Amino acid sequence: MANPNDTERRLVAILAADVEGYSRLMGANEVETLQALTQRRTILDGLIASHRGRIANTAGDSVLAEFGSAVDAVQCAVEAQAALAQANADLPRDRQINFRIGVHVGDVMVKGGDLFGDGVNIAARLQTLASAGGTCISGIAYDQVRKILPFAFSDLGAQQVKNIEEPVRAFAVTTKGASPILASSSASVPLALPDKPSIAVLPFQNLSGDPEQEFFADGMVEDIITALSRFKLLFVIARNSSFTYKGKAVDIKQVGRDLGVRYVLEGSVRKAGNRVRITGQLIDATTGAHLWADRFDGALDDIFDLQDRVTREVVGALEPELDRAEIERARRRPSGNIDAVTEFYRGLPHIYWPTSPENIDAALQHFKNAIALDPTFPSPYGATATCLWQRRANRWPADFASDDAELLRLADRVKELGTDDARILVAIGFALFHNRVNCEVGIEMVEQAIRLNPNYAQAYTARGWLRIWDGGSDAAIADLEQAMRFSPRDPFGFTLMIAIAWGHLNACRYAEAATWADRSIRSFPKFINGLVVAIACYVEAGRLDDAQKAKADILRLSPDWRLSAIEFSPTRSVEVARRMREALLKAGLPE
Repeated sequence: MANPNDTERRLVAILAADVEGYSRLMGANEVETLQALTQRRTILDGLIASHRGRIANTAGDSVLAEFGSAVDAVQCAVEAQAALAQANADLPRDRQINFRIGVHVGDVMVKGGDLFGDGVNIAARLQTLASAGGTCISGIAYDQVRKILPFAFSDLGAQQVKNIEEPVRAFAVTTKGASPILASSSASVPLALPDKPSIAVLPFQNLSGDPEQEFFADGMVEDIITALSRFKLLFVIARNSSFTYKGKAVDIKQVGRDLGVRYVLEGSVRKAGNRVRITGQLIDATTGAHLWADRFDGALDDIFDLQDRVTREVVGALEPELDRAEIERARRRPSGNIDAVTEFYRGLPHIYWPTSPENIDAALQHFKNAIALDPTFPSPYGATATCLWQRRANRWPADFASDDAELLRLADRVKELGTDDARILVAIGFALFHNRVNCEVGIEMVEQAIRLNPNYAQAYTARGWLRIWDGGSDAAIADLEQAMRFSPRDPFGFTLMIAIAWGHLNACRYAEAATWADRSIRSFPKFINGLVVAIACYVEAGRLDDAQKAKADILRLSPDWRLSAIEFSPTRSVEVARRMREALLKAGLPE
């Protein structure tokens, strides 16, 4: 009979599983969580046994198991995640029990049936890199299963993990075409419902029978999102995430889970001649129940009054006790000139990605027309500022001195108008800082926008970037994470990821910076400014091979790129600019 005090070594495949957000779940409902966890453990333990595995260590919400084969371990992990997802199917997002799983092949020590050693530690660290409901495996495990198992794998690169001296090559197990998500960047997955009424407004259908009127429906919905976000007692998902559902048949319950909201507003717009009809319905995404539906008819000249009526009805359904004075403060009467509004709406699609010098010129003309039709209508002033900073950021040909003078005029004009629209304040404030026209005024305008509208994702994005360019770190990262929560499906999330990478770089947390740079590049590998920041992160983290790969990508995408390009950087901190330049020189980028 073996002595329980004896220690033996053996080479095994190690599976480490842990529940995402276990403390949050227990804090919300201990009894329900324990019952659900017991059910999930029955599923997981059964699959481990059926794949010839042995459970070695357990600690409530975590499981450690050994297998004689990497194939068995990875097959078990994938089947387990599928079965566990099925068990979660009918639960609200904030009550789901999601495991993260890591798999590694390595030498372990076995004592009393428990596993110890670096092999165990690596598997546990790989688990922390997995997404909720996902599996992350080491390079060694990948080499043993990639030609045998019919799964897709995404290379996450060399990851520097806690208490492991050498970087660990990691791969995410994915479905075909899926994008892996590093859990370190998405601590809110699964997204818990906010502690106040939360809502997403989906793009309204254009029922006008004229595709050219699509801009009108989209612009109107953006205004409704903005109006709702002005209520401090609501949590409102940003336009960039809501509009990822445009033109798609959607499952409202799934939308609620994707965005972490309880309520979804959908509807339609029909514009005919001088008349417009808006329909809306408010749905509880956790149950699919319709809470409210109505139809609003009126003249085009009354479009903002119609939007305000929709907003008031929705707010009344979500928060009946809301102070009527706050409802009045949230009403907008920006223009009585429908032609000016139409010109503004026509310009908006041109400033959304993908844009170009021609698109920016077209947008500027529409906004100029809107201002000429109604000089008291503040929205086109902010949109014009967005065009001017985009032109500078892309280094498109322009008279920059004239653009800078125009930004100062825009800032003075919105001050005269006394606007409290966060969109306008953020657009102009960000442009003033980005173009280095008046950084202090720019910061104050963005700060004012957040005070006025604490639900506005773009305001946190803007402040995060301004703080990064000023040399900041943790406060900037907090802003960027808040922006991610307000816009969890943002197609421009890669810009937030690289900003967070830069924040860690400013704080000399080089491994974390490089990990976030990895995520940004995987999300959108053609973002040249992101590749520039990534090179600095890689150089400082000692990942020189990755720095060289990023350099090659920059020169492939833009053969004429030179270090002189960063002279146009909005970075105000001299120290940050110096360190960035030195890192890029070390990587060998041409001057």
